[in-house]
Amino acid sequence: MGDITPNRRQLIQGGAMALLAGTARAKARPDPLLDQPGRAIAGLIAARKASCAEVMSAVLARIAALNPAHNAIVALQDGDRLLAEARAMDARLASGEAPGPLFGLPWAVKDLAEVIGIRTTNGSLVYKDRVPTSEGIMVQRLRAAGAIFIGKTNAPEFGFGSHTINRVYGPTRNAWDTSRSAGGSSGGAGVGLALRMLPLADGSDFGGSLRNPAVWNNVFGFRTGIGVIPPEGNDQWISRMGVSGPMARHAADLGLILSVMAGRHPASLQSLDVDARAFAGPLAASLKGVRIGWLGDWGGRVPHDPAVMAICANALPAFRAIGCTVAEAQVAHDIEPVWQALLTLRSWMSGTGLQRLADDPATRDLIGPQTRWEIENSRTITGAQVLAASMVRSAWTRAVDKLFEQHDFLVAPAVQLLPFPVEQLWPTEVAGKPMRTYHEWMLGTFLVTMTGLPALAAPAGFSPAGLPAGIQIIGRRGAELACLKLAHAYEQAMAPVIGRLPPGLA
Repeated sequence: MGDITPNRRQLIQGGAMALLAGTARAKARPDPLLDQPGRAIAGLIAARKASCAEVMSAVLARIAALNPAHNAIVALQDGDRLLAEARAMDARLASGEAPGPLFGLPWAVKDLAEVIGIRTTNGSLVYKDRVPTSEGIMVQRLRAAGAIFIGKTNAPEFGFGSHTINRVYGPTRNAWDTSRSAGGSSGGAGVGLALRMLPLADGSDFGGSLRNPAVWNNVFGFRTGIGVIPPEGNDQWISRMGVSGPMARHAADLGLILSVMAGRHPASLQSLDVDARAFAGPLAASLKGVRIGWLGDWGGRVPHDPAVMAICANALPAFRAIGCTVAEAQVAHDIEPVWQALLTLRSWMSGTGLQRLADDPATRDLIGPQTRWEIENSRTITGAQVLAASMVRSAWTRAVDKLFEQHDFLVAPAVQLLPFPVEQLWPTEVAGKPMRTYHEWMLGTFLVTMTGLPALAAPAGFSPAGLPAGIQIIGRRGAELACLKLAHAYEQAMAPVIGRLPPGLA
């Protein structure tokens, strides 16, 4: 399971790169409407204090101003048609229709989920011209709640890697520095939110794909437990690790989105019967005496850039300010066996179903190096290896669960380094330690994925050069609402950090 030497030039697209070269940043006009939280914008529409058409016009203007420099929104639909759809929504309100919780909000779905009539590529040349005629549970729920689909958010091919770059659309560039990665795989969503091109967003997370782009763009992302948001796909029984989830600029907005996404669905056999409405709030709660366990760099076993460690450690006083206690925590289990088990399970889950793309001469040259790596790893995995890896995963989960005997929540960095140059496919080392694969630099988030616990990513601060980093708040199994309440209080304590505007808006 060694390194790959990718053809980097194959992935860096000329036209967009020429336009975006260097660290030049476009500026957007201030717009008080778009600075409102997503739930507030939805409330203004519902109260008919702002029209759907006004919100759509503002979003399209912001996209026109900033998206060329960041490439977050892809497959953008015709503006005149979108405005006509928004006006039709206004007419429905005027006729007395009761609005759904997302009524009239412009929405771009991550380009790994199908939306009827909108080009959906999975970031792959294999599907560069695909226009779906059906859509899944999450998208159906967003549509039913009143969202207006304006396009997609950019993602790496099949979501592989925490850097949003592909050969269909090119790279997405960080909201704070266009020379840097936006993270991934929900990088387009993170940038779109940070730059107020989107009021709210969706993402997905296997090894950090909600958490990494959230904190690298100074927004929130929530990886919930398996089944809270209905798992989708042809297979409904084999164990899984990937989840869909909400992204937003505010914790309460995460809750609003989750109230739409979550809850049992008859077509999803492992979906959970949760009280989805509770996620919409209120989230205010007393946190006095809540015990926070600080995992830090996992006892020195997971390499972190010292700048990231400093940023995250400096956020811990915010928990004390809201009444929590903070103490060191360490998992009594070796890390390397967990990493090796993760490699087996991820390739088995993600690469096996894509083997046909590498075997078919028509598609063989269309897939990228990360996809090819997962496919080749999957070919030799046996059932016995899967079972052994699952047993390691179970032992690791029990070891992490044991920490909740002394702590109510665990907190760790959500990234191991600051955003790296956008031309780089992935980091080859972290804090001087060589990375053995394209994704080992996300070990700290993979370790949480392996437990199935809810993990909410939140901003923590900035480096001296102005690059963001953040933490992940890890809760007990089934503690999604508790995570939201803690994050909401943390947000108030961290208001100067979380309210800071990217250079394109400042």
